[in-house]
Amino acid sequence: MQILEPQQFATWNEPIEMLYACHSKVKRFCRQLSILPDYLEKHGYTQAVLNDVEQILSYFNRAAPLHHEDEELDFFPQLVKVAPQAQTSIDELEKQHEYLHENWNALSAQLEELISEQRQNIDEHLIERFIQGYDRHIALEEPLFEMGRECLSVDILAEMGKNMSARRQVKE
Repeated sequence: MQILEPQQFATWNEPIEMLYACHSKVKRFCRQLSILPDYLEKHGYTQAVLNDVEQILSYFNRAAPLHHEDEELDFFPQLVKVAPQAQTSIDELEKQHEYLHENWNALSAQLEELISEQRQNIDEHLIERFIQGYDRHIALEEPLFEMGRECLSVDILAEMGKNMSARRQVKE
């Protein structure tokens, strides 16, 4: 079931590229989700389904919330300082983060039930709503990444990258 494609590699020294890389993963996992109902209908519950669903759950339970924090705590505040015209889009994106999390909570519950073999299928409308939410979100957000690339200083980007990296460090 895995969809193979070239991976984007970036480092924390390139925080805008890291934000794009996260979006690349979101798009890949959304494509996997979009084919999941048909795959389940044709092939049933397989090891491939289990592996893919576990990766999807892991990403959206851990990495996606951290990505949203990167934006809300680091990228958006820095961007609005140099590009105040971005505030309206930022306000909308932050509202969308809440909606995306709500959709994920509903979808992840079904995915968890699938893994524990308590269900054999996933609500296609729920998947569609989740994917459409991310499609709208990414379409609004990526132009701001470009704006950040053009407007944010090297020092600000370096600090942002350090913060993003620190957010992912294991705390004891």
